[in-house]
Amino acid sequence: MPKLSVFPKCYMDDLCVTRAMTLFDWIDLAATLGVDGLEMYPGFFASFEPDYVAKVKRYAEAKGLEIPMMCCSPDFTQHDAAERAKEIEKEKFWIDLTAQLGGRFCRVLSGQQRDDVSRADGVRYTIECIKEVIPYAAQRNIVLNMENHYKDGYWKYPEFAQRLDVFLEVVNQIDSPWFGVNFDPSNAIICGEDPLEVLAAVKHRVITMHASDRYLISGTIEDLKNQDGSMGYAKNLKHGVIGKGLNDYDAIFSTLRKEGFDSWISIEDGENGMEELRESVRFLRAKMAEHFG
Repeated sequence: MPKLSVFPKCYMDDLCVTRAMTLFDWIDLAATLGVDGLEMYPGFFASFEPDYVAKVKRYAEAKGLEIPMMCCSPDFTQHDAAERAKEIEKEKFWIDLTAQLGGRFCRVLSGQQRDDVSRADGVRYTIECIKEVIPYAAQRNIVLNMENHYKDGYWKYPEFAQRLDVFLEVVNQIDSPWFGVNFDPSNAIICGEDPLEVLAAVKHRVITMHASDRYLISGTIEDLKNQDGSMGYAKNLKHGVIGKGLNDYDAIFSTLRKEGFDSWISIEDGENGMEELRESVRFLRAKMAEHFG
């Protein structure tokens, strides 16, 4: 049976920008949800000193929560080799942080979709950087999980490899037991792609999953296909309770079960508050029991 973790979409600014909420406050709230673990983000941490990191790990464990995943956002699609080298060092730092917390998975991305970076260059930069990081991760027993991502909330531009053809061009050239896919069905929707078609293309590489749902507040799916993919999120899509949006979780979980998936599913929900997050947990627990139990 896969395990369920949670990511505090509703408290990102409180944790990362205003610091109105501490990481310990969030752990206390998460412990009331009935999940197995927490997905972390570097911005949540008030310090990276070993004593503080160890305290976070102990605090989560005392609440019965594992910390399996680190959601970080390296930005490899930059022409300047020195800047790419800095991003590699950041990713290594986050890998170390994941290991200190007892985690297993550390996210890796391509980078931002800059106008001056061609597809060929962006793909090459991404592959070179990830391949450089993999041995470092392997030494620490950490697996890199590349997400079919749309946009880090604190980036200016969307993900370079947000569309399936570009994403596949990257992941199909990286063959390592220390590298796989973090599948996010909602990110496919934002790009105007069919989540089930994306999953079909990467199902044999999926090692973790983000569970979220989106619903249209205006327009149609066709409108998403015609957006220019520039700055910001799609305006006609909103997060909502998982199971009430556009994603078909029966089809998603059925596909993953056939592939033998038995890892972590991390909830990205709660933009509208904790009660919706609780609804999402209940929905996913029931669906996981139905398909994996």
